[in-house]
Amino acid sequence: MSSNSQLYLAVGIFILTYAIIVSEKINRMTIAFFGALLLVLFKIINLEFAFHSIDFDTISLLIGMMIIVNITKRTGLFQYIAIKSAKLAKGDPWRILIMLSIITAVSSALLDNVTTVLLIAPVTLVITEALQINPIPFMVVQILSANIGGTATLIGDPPNIMIGSETNLGFMDFLSNLLPVVIVIYLVTFFFIKRMYKSKLHVKDDLKLKIMDMNENLALTDIPLLIKSLCILFLTMLGFALHQFIGLETATVALAGASILLLISKLDPEEIVHEIEWITIFFFAFLFILVGGLEKVGVIDFIAKGVVEMTNGNILLTTILILWISAIASSFLDNIPFVATMIPIIKGVGALSTFNITPLWWALALGACLGGNGTLVGASANVVVAGILEKHNHKISFMEYMKIAFPLMILSIIIATIYLYVFYLR
Repeated sequence: MSSNSQLYLAVGIFILTYAIIVSEKINRMTIAFFGALLLVLFKIINLEFAFHSIDFDTISLLIGMMIIVNITKRTGLFQYIAIKSAKLAKGDPWRILIMLSIITAVSSALLDNVTTVLLIAPVTLVITEALQINPIPFMVVQILSANIGGTATLIGDPPNIMIGSETNLGFMDFLSNLLPVVIVIYLVTFFFIKRMYKSKLHVKDDLKLKIMDMNENLALTDIPLLIKSLCILFLTMLGFALHQFIGLETATVALAGASILLLISKLDPEEIVHEIEWITIFFFAFLFILVGGLEKVGVIDFIAKGVVEMTNGNILLTTILILWISAIASSFLDNIPFVATMIPIIKGVGALSTFNITPLWWALALGACLGGNGTLVGASANVVVAGILEKHNHKISFMEYMKIAFPLMILSIIIATIYLYVFYLR
């Protein structure tokens, strides 16, 4: 097969696979698997190249954190936090919304946003049902908070995990460079959320008493395991913060924490491992292979050269272009495959340019993570929350969510643009 034929075939397979992933007509892992296999069957890549294309740092970090969270959730810690917050708010729906939002944002930064919404959303529904109030405002705010909070750290959102594993940027680099703008964006977003929702959140006093009668202590089912989990979680976070100084990859730190907690928890490892989101893990792996196919036939280099030519090698234009393209694209496409495609492009731009490309990584992280807030399909956390709502007979439409979230997403990207210009591009 000629090189041009391989090029067209690789691009065709990638676009078709991507389109089906976006359409959600077929499970995204299944179609990514099939697309990756086609690259091998048509001899565009071989199996050895396919396996070398997989970023095992990202895969390992996700598996390690999933094991830690799967063990920790058995203690009832997350349910305890949610109920305690609702009681501290004295059953007031607006205060509950604020507290759950803060918990979601902070947890998304320290764990990851998908895991956080899986744990917090069901508890939120219990509270809204007790208050007999529409859960959709709470869930919309939860999505926004999860994606904004997850933007702040290396492990908070899958795009950041992917960027971190492909660069020399560590946990503290992400925290120090992204946390300041994330805090500003969160506060501005909440200012507008308050204007939209506060007047609509009203409940009767007798229903507030139901919340006050809940016993959060009953949610804690295993105190010894809770202590062990919190200790390992703290040490893992410390390891993330210091990994560059101790010479360990974040993936190694996560796997070390997971293995130690698995050892001291004395839980059935088969049960814990069974609960890992293997569909997500394999989706990542096959996605890396698809992007590897594009890299093999020269598409990535071609796009990188196009970006450099379009911006004439200007760092300001290149950074802003990547930020806004990432944000808009990640609103309508899942940000995971988008970032997997952009990483080698930015590396290509770096190889062709004389300037420091570090601001490009921050532009990609901000654009992809914040852009995921734009629509219901923009990020994995959004899809998870929408699915939980449907299971409980509540449905939020694509347009209903977009009317609220898309303008707020654009506002967040405007703030990010100003931040990047003032601190990195002047």
